[in-house]
Amino acid sequence: MPRVLLLLPSTTYRAEAFLDAARTLNLDITVGLERTAVLIDRPQFEWLSLNFSEPVRSADAVVEYARTNPIHAVLGVDDGTAVLAAHVAAALKLPHNSVESVSAARNKYRMRVLLDEHGVPVPRFIRCSIFDEAVALAETVSYPCVIKPLVLSASCGVIRANDRTEFASAFQRVTVLLHRLGVAKASEAGRQLLVEDFVPGQEVALEGLLTAGSLRVLALFDKPDPLDGPFFEETIYVTPSRLLPAVQARIGACAEQAAAALGLREGPIHAELRVNDEGVWIIEMAARSIGGRCSSALRFTGHLSLEELILRHALRIDLPWVAHEDGAAGVMMLPIPRGGVLRDVHGLAEAQAVPGIEDVTITAEPGELLVPLPEGTRYLGFIVARSAAPAEVEAALRQAHGRLTFSIDDSSKIQDRGTTGQPAGGVQSVRF
Repeated sequence: MPRVLLLLPSTTYRAEAFLDAARTLNLDITVGLERTAVLIDRPQFEWLSLNFSEPVRSADAVVEYARTNPIHAVLGVDDGTAVLAAHVAAALKLPHNSVESVSAARNKYRMRVLLDEHGVPVPRFIRCSIFDEAVALAETVSYPCVIKPLVLSASCGVIRANDRTEFASAFQRVTVLLHRLGVAKASEAGRQLLVEDFVPGQEVALEGLLTAGSLRVLALFDKPDPLDGPFFEETIYVTPSRLLPAVQARIGACAEQAAAALGLREGPIHAELRVNDEGVWIIEMAARSIGGRCSSALRFTGHLSLEELILRHALRIDLPWVAHEDGAAGVMMLPIPRGGVLRDVHGLAEAQAVPGIEDVTITAEPGELLVPLPEGTRYLGFIVARSAAPAEVEAALRQAHGRLTFSIDDSSKIQDRGTTGQPAGGVQSVRF
């Protein structure tokens, strides 16, 4: 029976979907965990304690484990574990993206450089240090612009600035965030920022699978809410896209070109792109699948999940002809309305009763500190909807969200507990 090594960060919502897919495919699975993590409620799975911050040593430990427990595929579920998975796959001589390509996708500046060198449309950009003089730097950039950390994800620390005053304020805010999260201390990239032109237009998200560099587009999501800043909190994804087929084809071609420029050739990709009168622009590309619980909105021919497709691909199991199931689907990532401590959620039954709503899941827990963007990294939960047409899905998601109310107490303890909604320090548990 094939064995998969699934690398899980200390907190993730992606574990359950992959474990369910592994059970469906009758696979053996070993869970690779950070040494500070505790696997809960899943004692039946073998697990391997690894130091994710030392990928070479972790790869050596996996090679030793594989001597008696052969591993046929390795998967990371987020940006950090995707890099570790590349190290492990190389050590095990398994088909995978190179460490260099996955690392480039992880670093926003390196990504922009490679894309620009290969003629892939990207906004004009510069790299700077958090120790640079913000006021002087503000004189050298064009407006509007976007400031973003090189290594964070989920729009954390991403801020639009329309003039020099806003630039200096945003620069200081992101710098404080990087210090507070410990990112600035962890690496040189954690002390650097990307400043790029703001690209107007319709934003979309693309989910795909690469095989020997050839891209199979699995889903193209419209993002109907405008993402114009000053922060870039994502809310609604709806598929299939309502863009013209010719535009969708250009988006897929641009994503494939971007993957080639980065050197990505195998496995899942998740890309964020913008479309305007000047063409298609790559905003981000990650060597992983979509995050959170958004993948639950995707179902393919034969009722296959996204995770089943990814596992089949990694193990070189024949992939059937796949297409998104008939109809439309979408997901809403519930935004945090304001910072504070979550006390209660009301209207769950009413939201669930909206026609077309398939699931309403609140992932934040009572007593948890909520931190909105740009400092936060999490959402309150997820709503999934299905209907005959994209417009109906969007309407159902908005109606369900409108029936939810959140009791949030103001809190002055944000500095004491960090900025991501998790207690600072201590042993973490993997979320399922």
